[in-house]
Amino acid sequence: MTTCFLVEFEDHDCFSTQTIPVAGKILLSLSLNGKAHGSSVSHFLSSNSSAKNEGHKDKEGLLLSSHGMYCSKAPCLKKAEGKKLIKTIANCLERVFNKNEEVSRVDNSSDSATASSDYEDCVEEHSYSCSFEEAMEIMKSSDSKQEMPENLLGGILLDQIYEIAPYDLNKFLFAPGSQFRKDLAELQGTTDVEEESWSWKSGNMSHLARTVTYTRAATKLVKAVEATEEQTYMRADGREFAVLVNVSTPDVPYGRTFDVELLYKIVPGFELSSGEESSHLIISWGIDFHQSTMMKGMIEGGVRQGLKESFDQFSDLLAKHFKMVESTDSLKKDQVLTTLEAEHQSDWDLAYEYFWNFTVVSSIFMVFYIILHIVLCEPSQAQGLEFSGLDLPDSFGQLITCAVLVIQLERVYNMASHFIQARIQRGSDHGIKAQGNGWILTVALIEGTNLASLDSTGFSDPYVVFTCNGKTRTSSVKLQTSNPQWNDILEFDAMEEPPSVLDLEVFDFDGPFDQATSLGHAEINFLKCTSTELADMWVSLEGKLAQSSQSKLHLRIFLDNNKGVETIKEYLTKMEKEVGKKLNLRSPHRNSTFQKLFGLPPEEFLISDFTCHLKRKMPLQGRLFLSARIVGFYANLFGHKTKFFFLWEDIEDIQVLPPSLSSVGSPTLVVVLRKGRGVDARHGAKAQDEEGRLRFYFQSFVPFNVASRTIIALWRTRRLTPEQKAQIAEEQQQDLEETPIILADSGSLFDVEEAKMSKIYSSELPISVESLMEIFGGKMEHRIMEKSGCRNYTTTTWECVKPGIFERHISYRFNHHVSIFGGEVSCTQQKYAMENDRGWVVNEVMVLHNVPFGDHFRVNFKYQIEQSALAHIACKCDVYVGTTWLKSTKFQQRITRNITEKFTHRLKEIFELLEREVLFASQQDGVISEKLAENVLTEKI
Repeated sequence: MTTCFLVEFEDHDCFSTQTIPVAGKILLSLSLNGKAHGSSVSHFLSSNSSAKNEGHKDKEGLLLSSHGMYCSKAPCLKKAEGKKLIKTIANCLERVFNKNEEVSRVDNSSDSATASSDYEDCVEEHSYSCSFEEAMEIMKSSDSKQEMPENLLGGILLDQIYEIAPYDLNKFLFAPGSQFRKDLAELQGTTDVEEESWSWKSGNMSHLARTVTYTRAATKLVKAVEATEEQTYMRADGREFAVLVNVSTPDVPYGRTFDVELLYKIVPGFELSSGEESSHLIISWGIDFHQSTMMKGMIEGGVRQGLKESFDQFSDLLAKHFKMVESTDSLKKDQVLTTLEAEHQSDWDLAYEYFWNFTVVSSIFMVFYIILHIVLCEPSQAQGLEFSGLDLPDSFGQLITCAVLVIQLERVYNMASHFIQARIQRGSDHGIKAQGNGWILTVALIEGTNLASLDSTGFSDPYVVFTCNGKTRTSSVKLQTSNPQWNDILEFDAMEEPPSVLDLEVFDFDGPFDQATSLGHAEINFLKCTSTELADMWVSLEGKLAQSSQSKLHLRIFLDNNKGVETIKEYLTKMEKEVGKKLNLRSPHRNSTFQKLFGLPPEEFLISDFTCHLKRKMPLQGRLFLSARIVGFYANLFGHKTKFFFLWEDIEDIQVLPPSLSSVGSPTLVVVLRKGRGVDARHGAKAQDEEGRLRFYFQSFVPFNVASRTIIALWRTRRLTPEQKAQIAEEQQQDLEETPIILADSGSLFDVEEAKMSKIYSSELPISVESLMEIFGGKMEHRIMEKSGCRNYTTTTWECVKPGIFERHISYRFNHHVSIFGGEVSCTQQKYAMENDRGWVVNEVMVLHNVPFGDHFRVNFKYQIEQSALAHIACKCDVYVGTTWLKSTKFQQRITRNITEKFTHRLKEIFELLEREVLFASQQDGVISEKLAENVLTEKI
């Protein structure tokens, strides 16, 4: 907006006896553009506020021009704003250049009044001249667009997707004279409905508002009252709409102390299979208290109940007009996974990106150049040491050229082989569908960025191991990259209990027993992430290497319950046996209140709650809430709220202290968290012990026995101690004996002649053959294997499968000192006696589970144990190992080398443990003397 005006001035010569007027004119031009004019004008006015020049001359003229806005009736508002600002600036300039103060004041007030009048007239004219559709277009094109507001804190009243475009749904709900509003008023018994026209709120073009008044129908508790709604558009860009409604009911009890707020959000839903648009309608509520009142809780409860009934009718009526889209979460999941599977790059595109580099291009150029040279040259005569059929380089230049060409061709061959293996290689867990009924976790591993490298090349061979509720899934291996593109979909089998956390760790592949430093790790807490956040999230990796490289992973996670409420009922039935008390399924309202109190996702369900004291410096009366995944505490003491929660997995120990004088004769339940866990709940802990563990003290339970038994039972199901796991394993041993582990094609794998066996251990041991065979089914077996790093070691008894051949099955888990995967191991052993009964031969087939490429190979062992020629009570032991490959992979040599090195060291450690145990036991029994043992060991050396 540009304004031009003339200012006349005159001056007098003070040094002459006769006043000689000197007059002139100054032409000024002001231009206002954009949204920042307000600040510029304010600065200009403030900088000239101290000017005290007086005088006045009539203005020569004032010209005003303005650009039109969005419709023929809308520009008045911005014209008035611009006119008012320009005239204010002009008046200030006149004060500077003119000297007549009185006339200036009169003119200034007159101009200000005229501008104000023009502004008000234009606003009034605009308020009633634009239609609803034109107003929507104005907001869509407005420069000052507002962000989509967050949901109100009271909760969600409606969250549904309808088969209608967002613009049409907005018009259907809020257009003047909406038939839907009339039908809803008739259904709810609302009368005397009066709707004002939509107008701009305080002249702001980005906030469209109107007022609606009506009389609510009487209820059992409240008589018919008048209500006033202030409806304001917070956002309307043509695809997303947000309307804030402030409802005032001063005639209800305590109605002047609060207003009810409703937020309608209409955003685009996902595209339907028919190609039509859909709208996602979210209605949330809250209460704005103008002053404090003791009836706050009662008011919130009454408003919640009234809104629930009202919007149930709203939802039913809206469903009659538009079809609802059901199972939105599953549809979104299927759509995302389908899109993910379709995003794979073609092999040609990947080949172009991989091979388009200087090495490949220069090698191809040199090959063609040399071939062309050979074609153009004539056959040369043999010279030097050459003979027919042998053409040697004739100079050092030719020798160097041949060497360079060979090196380049070798590099191109390695690159091609590398690329082919990377394309055909897939993870063993990729594409395997989850089995069973319960909580199913689906993880889509999209990509990684800035992964650290342990090699000088700057690249790594990364893969990701996911762990949830003790189960692991492994992604495919990507070769020589720091920004891998996985697009792997991994599913965990159904779990009875909803998972709390998902642990992930990125490794650089170098064999199934790789002990190298990981490239980074992270933990995803399902209780602190919404389903929307889990559906598309970037996870920053922790660890020295990852943090220095700022490594991240792109994941899409979906947690589904395919049995609904039945899964919860089965879980409660299982807990009843542990607790010894009936556990009832809580009402939806109670569960919703519990979830809102601690900010939990909708799948979390309340199991039980108890009144108790939290012991800190001063006891705090509150309530302890128990769910499938958390322990939460809440207290409200005169408006001062204390709340926190921690996971069952975070608990390391639970102790029961006897009654004492300090606990006022009540037992105390002490919950000790693991080191570094439960940091968010540290304000509720009484103390932190020397090991850095938080300790929580709860007392005054009514009754204490039921509360403590319930808490301990729930904790044991989520986190069992090693002793409890061993007890469970012993109880399951009988079942294992009845249903032994059968390996696929085990018969062919025992044919050790087919596998290339290499000797990895050979030693003369100062113990008898019978003592050494104790490790294959004797009393020392479990003790030796547990000391060597085997957990939950279980075996079946030897059974005769063929004449003279016995067989048994073994299962256990490696601890993390042996394998970072802690993978499960299944073994089948067969033994038979040597000729002349001089010893035994034991063949073993080992299957490694939950390790990369574990389904690609089997590990074969052959133990030859025979009587030694050195002494009658000594024996000789030779161990051979070989790897049988079921599937081909590029990493065969690397895995074989890793297995050979690992088991060479491991078997040496096992037999040394056995030797010490047997010698110690023998010396105690007086069977072998210390001197004889020393002689045998000396001969062995």
